[in-house]
Amino acid sequence: MAKKIILALVIVILIIFCGIKLFGNDSVDVYNDGENITVETNTFSDIDRHKLNKEICNYTLDVMNDTTTDITTYRHGIEDICSHYGLENVNVNIDSSIGPNQIPIMVTVDGTSMVPTLQDGQDVLLNKTHNIDVGDIVVAESDEYGGIIKRVDQIDGDRIHLISDNKGISYEYINGVLYEISGITTWVDISDINGVVIAY
Repeated sequence: MAKKIILALVIVILIIFCGIKLFGNDSVDVYNDGENITVETNTFSDIDRHKLNKEICNYTLDVMNDTTTDITTYRHGIEDICSHYGLENVNVNIDSSIGPNQIPIMVTVDGTSMVPTLQDGQDVLLNKTHNIDVGDIVVAESDEYGGIIKRVDQIDGDRIHLISDNKGISYEYINGVLYEISGITTWVDISDINGVVIAY
């Protein structure tokens, strides 16, 4: 009788294990605080989880620096990486220090063009989004100036006018010629916006 009970328990355990294996969902949990990224993959598949998690971390760093990637593209990118490891229909959970399905990025201010609001060398946290309003401070890629942090002054469709908070004007001689030095004002496309500053 005891052998039959043990055999029945073993069969039940095998059925449960096989059911989990066949019907259990693989998942990837990603957490980002703007600087640090953690990835945890939950699967019964025999894969190199460490390598997969590292690849997702590296991809996340690329996403943080790419102005065109939004949360949907980011999620699909993670699913594609998992697919290369044989994981299909993966449940991707993206969480962050600013909430679920957000991409925070920590940026260091370089220069004095946003004084008095932001100081040179100050760290700011931004949310990677193209959802912006007049008055927001954003980080953008400008064809003329490179990476800049400025205030949204106007929105005209997909064109965004950015200005500096520092209204001071100075003068500098360069090769014997007097130049007026003032804050940047420029137009960028909405796709050039990397994110909105949410904490400083």
